[in-house]
Amino acid sequence: MPAQDPCPRIHIPGTTSHTLAPRAGRRSREGTLRYLKAGTGAPLVLLHTLRTQAEHFRLLIPLIADHYTVYALDLPGMGYSEIVPGASYDEPALRAGVERLLTELDLHDVTLLGESLGGVLALTTAADLPERVRRVVSVNPYDYRDGIARSSLLARVVIGGIIAPGVGRLIAEQEPKPVLRRILQGGVGDKTAFREDYLDELLQSGRRPGFPMVARALYRNMPSLIAARSRYPEVKAPVHLVYGENDWSRPSDREANKRLLPAADFTQVPGADHFIALERPEVVADLLHATV
Repeated sequence: MPAQDPCPRIHIPGTTSHTLAPRAGRRSREGTLRYLKAGTGAPLVLLHTLRTQAEHFRLLIPLIADHYTVYALDLPGMGYSEIVPGASYDEPALRAGVERLLTELDLHDVTLLGESLGGVLALTTAADLPERVRRVVSVNPYDYRDGIARSSLLARVVIGGIIAPGVGRLIAEQEPKPVLRRILQGGVGDKTAFREDYLDELLQSGRRPGFPMVARALYRNMPSLIAARSRYPEVKAPVHLVYGENDWSRPSDREANKRLLPAADFTQVPGADHFIALERPEVVADLLHATV
């Protein structure tokens, strides 16, 4: 990772940190990607949520590392993956980062598990690389209007300000800890599930030069995630859709995806919210272990 980046404060036992360099001779605005690796067994790629990073799966990885070789990716521009000036952060560009991981490491027979933003990317990556993907677990896919703005009035005001013309850049540069805490805690029913050291980690990675630009681009590119739903019927691998009972998605959003993926297994987790990997990691682990 670039020398100016700070080091992660959180270490997940059993994991090692790696980087994936941009492909030689490419003219696209690719950056170095960081990922965590752990465990042994069939490959499992974990894709995190909007405004988070690989440590989002800190509680899940120890529960599954005995059954899988786990790769937890920092999506382009997020966590400690490189921020490239002028790069795109729409769904196709983020998907390209996931596909780089699979192709550069030459992974086959892969299980893709993504939550929220990662849930969308797991499905679209599977559509692009059917020869490499064995199955998909898409948890609370973030493919509907408003997204995190549905979590609270504070989130609506802040996200609305970030994407606004003119002042949006200035607002994106301000990320007070109490505000980020309140917004992200809107994704869990048990507020203690969003731990303080994880919040500090997100604030640290979010202070990297250029990150406000990334954050603004991510929030402004919500239409590309909605548009990505058109790719879902192309997925050939078995799919398991998982929703928290209290997820930000509405019943109509969930039913629409079930219609696009009629053969998919469907699980609704009672009492769970948006960040199931933080709040109920054992549920996700059990789903993975059921079909190793």
